[in-house]
Amino acid sequence: MKTKFAACIVLFLMTAGVTAQIDRSKQPKAGPEPQISLEVPGEFELKNGLKVLVVENHKLPRVSYSLRIDNKPIATGKKAGVESILGSMLGNGTTSISKDEFNEEIDFLGASLNFGFSGGFASSLSKYSNRILELMADAAINPLLTEEEFEKEKVKLIESLKQNEKSIDAISGRVRNALAYGTNHAYGEYTTEETIHNVTYGDAVAFYEKYFNPNNTYLVVIGDVDFKKVKKQIKKHFGEWKKSVDVSTTVSPAAPNAQYTQINFVDFPTATQSSISITNNVDLKMNDEDYHAALITNNILGGGGEGYLFKNLREAHGYTYGAYSSLGASRYGLGRFNASAKVRNMVTDSAVVEALKEINRIKTEPVDPQTLRDAKAKYVGRFIMGLERPQTVANYALNIKQQNLPKDFYTTYLQKINNVSAEDVKRVANKYMKSENARVVVIGKGSEVLENLEKTGIPIKYYDTYANAVEKPSYDIPMPADMNVIKVLNAYINAIGGKEKLDAVNSVFITAEAELQPGVMMNLSMKKTVKNQAFQEITAMGQSIMKSVVDGEAGYMVMQGQRKDLSNDELKEAQAESSPFPEVNYLNGGVTLEKIEKIEGENAYKINVGDDTSIYYSVETGLKIMEVKSAPTGSVSTSYSEYQEVSGVKFPFKIGQSFGPRKFDFIVKEIKVNEGVADVDFD
Repeated sequence: MKTKFAACIVLFLMTAGVTAQIDRSKQPKAGPEPQISLEVPGEFELKNGLKVLVVENHKLPRVSYSLRIDNKPIATGKKAGVESILGSMLGNGTTSISKDEFNEEIDFLGASLNFGFSGGFASSLSKYSNRILELMADAAINPLLTEEEFEKEKVKLIESLKQNEKSIDAISGRVRNALAYGTNHAYGEYTTEETIHNVTYGDAVAFYEKYFNPNNTYLVVIGDVDFKKVKKQIKKHFGEWKKSVDVSTTVSPAAPNAQYTQINFVDFPTATQSSISITNNVDLKMNDEDYHAALITNNILGGGGEGYLFKNLREAHGYTYGAYSSLGASRYGLGRFNASAKVRNMVTDSAVVEALKEINRIKTEPVDPQTLRDAKAKYVGRFIMGLERPQTVANYALNIKQQNLPKDFYTTYLQKINNVSAEDVKRVANKYMKSENARVVVIGKGSEVLENLEKTGIPIKYYDTYANAVEKPSYDIPMPADMNVIKVLNAYINAIGGKEKLDAVNSVFITAEAELQPGVMMNLSMKKTVKNQAFQEITAMGQSIMKSVVDGEAGYMVMQGQRKDLSNDELKEAQAESSPFPEVNYLNGGVTLEKIEKIEGENAYKINVGDDTSIYYSVETGLKIMEVKSAPTGSVSTSYSEYQEVSGVKFPFKIGQSFGPRKFDFIVKEIKVNEGVADVDFD
């Protein structure tokens, strides 16, 4: 009896133990951390100071060489842009091999070789590894720096700056950096057409001689190589690279953070959406104890679709396509916290308020345990997957040297990630995410967003697109007492040729092209008639990107091969615009004159067509200069300029199209009036 009773007690205790093990009300204990064992790259150093790391990997018959020049931040002042020009000149031949011969040999080898001011990268099949290494060394040590190439690169850089003049992303980055670091700082200065013109050929050559040298340079070799063999090759090809004079410079501190939360507003009258950046400087280094907690904290706030910012601004409110944050570490103490989004004009103020709310939330509320676990799991997964790539091993080894990290930094990485607590998240957020000292940099259309931004109660300071302080812009441009919408429309009609000339136009056929990306062109074909017929198609690389057709009482669109018939409302709108000159139709009503605004640097009458389209006509010339169509997902703007006469009527020969951050300038190649158009075109 006692035996049976004892057995029952044992069985009960065993059952209770099993029940305790599967108690889902308690979080299971984490298992042991994975043992991280990193391969140690082979290392050696040449007499000239070049430090070499070699990671052998024989899975594929390929090899890559990464040359990294590790100079401290360099301020170039009135000659800003010299480093960009020099970087573009490098890798285009050597003093013994012409540019064409150099590039032809690389192509023949099926290799790649690219240079910039901060170094270069080359890759090839391992059987050509010695030759590609030789070419890389020759290009680094004996670059072909000709005055002709210098002048070409200056022109390219100036053209690039002009293209960025209307980019809110470029403006936002420039203003943020200038305000955060100061315009005299290496990280805060910016390149302008004036500073480029200050740079001479001699400046570029002198810059190369002083800063492009082996003193503080690493060469990272990864792939199908033998350590001893590649060591001999590197000594042979890079051994003659001479040291320069000491180029160490004093790293200037960043400008102080703002004394209080403030909006730094840049008026950009043609902006169809606002760029918002909430930013402050931080002193965070990879070897700080806070580093791993900072990674997790930033991921929770704005690391992706699961972040606080994304869930609020996109999922909850639909203000934007995405909202993200970053918390940068810098060995020089020049890191930055930045939370950013691009939002519709009408919700700019609300987006600022909600973004600040989420930053303050992570500073005051304990993070949900599951959210914390998910953030850790994300980093652990990335880390483990990254270990499969030999490039990761090399980068980790290089980080240990450059960032002054302990040798066990990466072997203990997962342990430190998993040790981050909810208390660490709150502490780190308060230390580095300084919402109380943040600059809220907003680039937007002041006439539409400023009034509501002022209602947030956050003090506003005003700057131009180059971070110079300016007065608050004024948008109260007086309208002539006798002005009305009919006068504006007639002024436009008269400016392009007059009603008699327009009445003689039965059809228009326009072809134009724009650069989609370097070397890839988009082609625009547009046909309109006075019979409510319209055709428009954009193609690239022989493929149709977008096509729309309206023929009298029907119409359709084709995008990415998918056809969609126009709804009644869409058809009605398309018919109103199908005329070669819609303004003639607008004279019959349905449009209103709202006000005068500053557009493209000149005063313009704003006419509203329906609820979602605004058209701007120059007060001075009467010509149409911009059209903006609004939609729940954002706005699309079209600019018109460079008018030329064809068959007695003026047409714009430059048509700019902006879709969110992207802008394309279509240059008209040909316009045909009353020819080249048939009814069959609108089937």
